[in-house]
Amino acid sequence: MTLAPTSEPVIAEVEMNAGADQGATTVRATVVQACSVFYDTPATIDKAEKLIAEAAGYGSQLVLFPEVFVGGYPHGSTFGLTIGSRSAKGKEDFRKYHAAAIDVPGPEVTRLAALAGKYKVFLVIGVVERAGYTLYNTVLSFDSLGKYLGKHRKLMPTALERVFWGFGDGSTIPVYDTPLGKIGAVICWENRMPLIRTAMYAKGVEIYCAPTADTLPSWQASMTHIALEGGCFVLTANQFCRRKDYPPPPEYTFGGLDEEPSPETAVCTGGSSIISPSGTVLAGPNYEGEALLTADLDLGEIVRAKFDFDVVGHYARPEVLSLTVKTEPKLAVSFASTGNKT
Repeated sequence: MTLAPTSEPVIAEVEMNAGADQGATTVRATVVQACSVFYDTPATIDKAEKLIAEAAGYGSQLVLFPEVFVGGYPHGSTFGLTIGSRSAKGKEDFRKYHAAAIDVPGPEVTRLAALAGKYKVFLVIGVVERAGYTLYNTVLSFDSLGKYLGKHRKLMPTALERVFWGFGDGSTIPVYDTPLGKIGAVICWENRMPLIRTAMYAKGVEIYCAPTADTLPSWQASMTHIALEGGCFVLTANQFCRRKDYPPPPEYTFGGLDEEPSPETAVCTGGSSIISPSGTVLAGPNYEGEALLTADLDLGEIVRAKFDFDVVGHYARPEVLSLTVKTEPKLAVSFASTGNKT
């Protein structure tokens, strides 16, 4: 859907978290398909601001960015890993990747919150979170008043991702109840995990954000299935990156390929889209280049879809099948007091 910028928002602004009686019936949402500025976090956030401003010019109230947009997805990098050894260059690659990550909370989070408030959008954005010397694939959420709402850490990194990202736990799988609807995020192949999807449905998710790095045609099938299964809108955002968007060799090399890609070779081809609870594709998928994909979400469609199938409501069989979600943080070290201080 292509929309011309307007001086006045198409939909009146609503105060976030102000009560259900102010709930919107239609939400204009934008999915960002763009590439990070690799190893340059300030420049990446500058780019994010330009894209948020453009989306806001279309009257968008919700803006979703791709998986690890801030910090970057290390396409092609092996971090010097083979079974039983790690190279010196791979360790240096990780040092630079660690340096480009952000602390949560931290100055970059403060700036992202300010951008959400400045442009009056609900912002959902993927980041590489730094917690000491461990990195996490994380999604941050902000409301249109510029308030940081919280984060979701990817529960299970995929394949080699498990080497450079830590694992999330049940303490960071939020769904935020806002006048735009109940909004939550599940990252990339977490979306193939039936139990986390069920947890999100049980929390009442209505606008289901799925930032990803998957460009396969099968990803669209998964997104359509989730929209139908959950009776929710699904927004999925991926980066579109060319080889030239990464540092040149030998500083950054692509493993697993017969030869080094040419500068114009697309190393991540997007596929971002927006899908309704009926399975109708409202925008995308786009495999052509960087883009903003915008659609109007009629929240009434959620109720109509749930009439047919409510996976955790009238279609559930709790006497046969049930799920327990452990929401307490999993800490490696805890300290207990042994008595009064003297």
